[in-house]
Amino acid sequence: MPEIVLHYIWEHCLWAGMAQQTTDGRKVEILSVGEHNRDAGPDYSHARVLIDDKEWVGNIEIHVSSSDWIKHHHHLDKAYDNVILHVVRTADKPVYNTRGELVPQCELQYPGDTDYLSGLFAAAQQMDSAVARIGCAEQLLHDPALLTDGWRKTLLRKRLECKRASIVRLLEITKGSWEHALYISLARNFGFHTNSLPFEQLAINTPLSYLQKHRNSLFQLTALLMGQAGLIDEQTMQKEYDFLRIKFNLTPMDSTIWKHARLRPQNSPELRIRQFAQLLYQSENLLSKILDTDDLNSLHQLFAVDKMGGSSIDILLINTVIPYKYAYALHRNNPLEAEQAMSLMELIAPENNTIIRQWRVLGQAVRNAADTQALLHLYQNYCQHHECINCEVGYAIFNDRQLKLF
Repeated sequence: MPEIVLHYIWEHCLWAGMAQQTTDGRKVEILSVGEHNRDAGPDYSHARVLIDDKEWVGNIEIHVSSSDWIKHHHHLDKAYDNVILHVVRTADKPVYNTRGELVPQCELQYPGDTDYLSGLFAAAQQMDSAVARIGCAEQLLHDPALLTDGWRKTLLRKRLECKRASIVRLLEITKGSWEHALYISLARNFGFHTNSLPFEQLAINTPLSYLQKHRNSLFQLTALLMGQAGLIDEQTMQKEYDFLRIKFNLTPMDSTIWKHARLRPQNSPELRIRQFAQLLYQSENLLSKILDTDDLNSLHQLFAVDKMGGSSIDILLINTVIPYKYAYALHRNNPLEAEQAMSLMELIAPENNTIIRQWRVLGQAVRNAADTQALLHLYQNYCQHHECINCEVGYAIFNDRQLKLF
């Protein structure tokens, strides 16, 4: 059986209902399969499993045989040190991480009809897995209007409320500093999903107050951030970072947590960090400018840094700027300003990713970022978790079926 079929079995929970255990006999309960990682590193991130009733959160690596761990040199790669479970078809040997720690392994139990599984996988290849998880795909294909504009607007508001909740948690960490919270959020989104967590850690490890002391020098800002990321490759910059590291008593990050494989040059962490340093250099009082600006073109100009494309700026506006404007308006008990912030989404071009392309296949109009954010929230918070009865589309379909019974 190819490894990719094991991925399909894992991701689509075809193991459900079957007892799982580690190779040393400990009970395994899978709480969340995690998020499929299509870049370098372990196959699934943010997974949650119980091993003998102790919860573990981290990465999952999947192989046909345990020995593939060695063949692929994972025992020498620190990126695999956070693997909480090695899922295999056949456990032919124990495996260890770079620290010499034994990695728990599970011979995944699933229905034994390989012809059935292979056929199921082949069918799934014809329909993207995103569509396969949209339970009402067939109904939407026949009647796209089931997903109303009213439900879309509600979904957009729910998505902004989720982002607002994240901002509130950051405010607790930063002791109520909106400026510091914005700095961490911007850093995370400069990672553009692939390196969002390392970028967030970089911001947490490098306090904004330290950067502000040197905000008049682009070279020092760049040296401080590149050094903290562990990604300096220039002697003069290394010398400057060594001075700043001693001055602020800093410890650099492990450079192996940054992802490079399969990234386009414009998305490399080195370039994104340099762009982030340039933004901090040219944007004094950035928070005030964001909160005081309602013109989309003016907001775009705030993020105009070297080699930063318009679509990348749109992503920053969608995921950081507009949520902060929305959250701050509600913080000031000004719902009208919150609505105005939300309406900016309608002026931004729609996002283009696998999930959105599948909504297009189902006949859904994708006119702007308000639509894409609503559809992303619907997929991630309802379709993926089978919350059909709590979705207006699913509820309408359910009611229609009930009426036809009488």
